[in-house]
Amino acid sequence: MVLGRIHESFVTAGRILVMGAAVLKFLFTDVLRGRFHWKETVAQAWFVVSVAVVPTLLVAIPFGVIVSIQIGSLAQQLGATSFVGAANGLGVIRQGAPIVVALLMAGAVGSAICSDLGARTIREEIDALEALGISPVQRLVVPRVLAATSVAVLLCGIVAFVGVITGFIFNVTAQGGTPGSYISSFAAFAQPADLVLAELKSALFGILVSLIACYKGLTAQGGPKGVADAVNASVVLSVVLLFAVNVVITELFAVFVPQRLG
Repeated sequence: MVLGRIHESFVTAGRILVMGAAVLKFLFTDVLRGRFHWKETVAQAWFVVSVAVVPTLLVAIPFGVIVSIQIGSLAQQLGATSFVGAANGLGVIRQGAPIVVALLMAGAVGSAICSDLGARTIREEIDALEALGISPVQRLVVPRVLAATSVAVLLCGIVAFVGVITGFIFNVTAQGGTPGSYISSFAAFAQPADLVLAELKSALFGILVSLIACYKGLTAQGGPKGVADAVNASVVLSVVLLFAVNVVITELFAVFVPQRLG
């Protein structure tokens, strides 16, 4: 039983990697030949935006407040209120923004993509495409992966900006902080590499979520219940994998990128 599940997990991972390689191949070949489906990509990007932007804003604002409350309280206890801006800003940019994007991409975007492709699969639309000699990966998966990746990068910027501004406003208005101290401490410790790290994480999260969602959707079986099971599996697998990837990238960043000492 356990060995069977382990074997199935490796098979799934291998198939997703194969799909990722096919996406990369089709992306470059279609762009070079001028046959890339830009219209479909833009439509999918707009679909992802419509699904994810409002939840992103609704999550980013309270997230910035929560981080500010916790860090501000701890800083007052330690007598380190002059470093609140650095701790708030770096916490939101390095970890908060990518994690929020990961959760929203997995929960909102991934589930929407998986349910869409799963419905097409059980209606035998995917079989019809293959019968016509059209690759589902080329026609359906590539635009969705590119759209999800692009929007994930934009969402990360939105979350980082809103989270930092929210933390700043809350610290100044509710915690007795000064604007100059907050901004100066943030500027002393923050560096462009922090934002680059967050954006790279979000891009990778977008790729992983869209690949997993597309794979689960294209392999859905058993009617509407099978689609629901595929969506559930897609969300769970995406969340677990994204947090694992986040830990690995964060550790590598801490090892190889020199940190500013103020």
